[in-house]
Amino acid sequence: MRGISENLTIGERVAWYRRRRGMSQEALAGLVGRTSDWLGKAENNRIELDRLSVIRSLADALDVALGDLIGEPTLLDWTPDSGTATVPALRAALMDYRQLTPILSAPAADAEPPALDELARELRSVFDAYQGSRFGYAAGRAPLLLADALLAARQYDGDDRLRAHELLALSYQAAASVLTKIGEADLAWMAAERGLAAAQQSENCAITGSLFRSVAFALLSTGRHEPAMSLTDAAAAYLQPYLNDGDGDVISSYGTLLLAGSMAAARAEDRATTRGYLAEADDAARRLGVDGNHLWTAFGPTNVAIHRVNTAMELGDVQVALDIGPELDTAALPVERRVRHMLDVARAFHVSGRHDAAVATVLNAERMAPDQVRHHYLSRQLVITWVRNTHGKPGFELHQLARRMHVVG
Repeated sequence: MRGISENLTIGERVAWYRRRRGMSQEALAGLVGRTSDWLGKAENNRIELDRLSVIRSLADALDVALGDLIGEPTLLDWTPDSGTATVPALRAALMDYRQLTPILSAPAADAEPPALDELARELRSVFDAYQGSRFGYAAGRAPLLLADALLAARQYDGDDRLRAHELLALSYQAAASVLTKIGEADLAWMAAERGLAAAQQSENCAITGSLFRSVAFALLSTGRHEPAMSLTDAAAAYLQPYLNDGDGDVISSYGTLLLAGSMAAARAEDRATTRGYLAEADDAARRLGVDGNHLWTAFGPTNVAIHRVNTAMELGDVQVALDIGPELDTAALPVERRVRHMLDVARAFHVSGRHDAAVATVLNAERMAPDQVRHHYLSRQLVITWVRNTHGKPGFELHQLARRMHVVG
C-alpha cells in the first residue's frame, strides 16, 4: 500500500486492507475480539487507533506488516548528511553472505584491516549521530562501518581479535538501532542477532548484555512481545552475577534490557510484569546514580521515568503519563531520547483534550530533531488527526507542520 497515499489514518488503512481481503467488518472484528460497531468507528476515525498492541492485532488478522497499517515511511529523505545510499546499502551489507564467513569469501592477502582505534572512532560517530537524531548520516555510514568491522574481526588475532569482535557487535547494534528507527524492523532483528553472535565471541559480558537488549528491542519492534519478555528474563539472569562489580557498562546494559522488557509487557497488556521490570530498572538506575550513556544506552533515573510515561500510554493510563511527563527534566539525555519522550507527552495532551499543548509540544520537538519528528509514526498520526478534525482551514503553524511532513497539500 505504500505509495498509494501517505495521508490515510490507521483506521482508513485498516478499512482499505479489509476490503482488499474481502472481509466483512464482523469477520475482522471477531478475529481481534472486538465488535463490528467498534471496528466501524475505528475505520471512520471516531475511535483513534493509537496503541500498538491493538494495531498489531489488526495487522496480524489482516496478514499485513505492522508498518503497512502505521504508514511509517521506510526511508528518510535524502540529505547531504545521508547521501543517496542508506537503507538499500544497509540491506545489501546484511544480505551479503560472503561477508559472514571466510569459507565463502576470504579477504585478499594484502587487505589491511582498519586500525582498531580508527574503527572505534567511526563507531562513535555513527552512534553519536543516531543519538543526535541525525538518522540520515547514521544510515549512510553504517554499511561502511559494518564492512570495516567484519574485516577487522576476521583478520586480527589474540586480544586485538577480542576487541575487534566487541566493535563488530556494537557496529551491528548501531545498524539495528538505525533500521528500527526508520521502519525496517525485520532487518533490524537480523542485525541484532548477528551482533549478539559477535558479542559472544568478544567474551565481554557488558557488550553481550547490550546486544541482548538490542535483540529484545528488535523483537519488540516486530510485535513479538512474549519472546521479547522471555529474552529479557533470560538475559537479565545472565547479567545479574556481574552487577556486584559496579561496572557502569554492565549496569546500563542490564537496566536498558529491563526497559525494553517493560515496553514489551505493556504492549502485551501485562501490568504486573511491566511494574516489575520498571522497579528493577529503577533499582539499577539508583545503583548507577547518574544519567549516564554507557555503551550509548542513555540509561539512568531519567530514562526509567521516561519509560514510566511510555508504558503508561501503552496501557491507556493517560493521567499517569500527564502526572510525570510534562515536568520531567530530560536535558541530560541525548536528543533522540528527549524528542521521543516529547512525542509521548504530546500524545497524552492530545488524548486528554489539550490540543494547543499537544501541537506546541510537537513543534518544539520538531525544532530539536526535524527528521525524527517528521517521520515518526506518532507525530504523523497526531498531525493527520488534527488536520482532519479541524473545521475549516487549520491554523498556520499546524498547516505548515503538516506540509513539512508531506501529509497535506
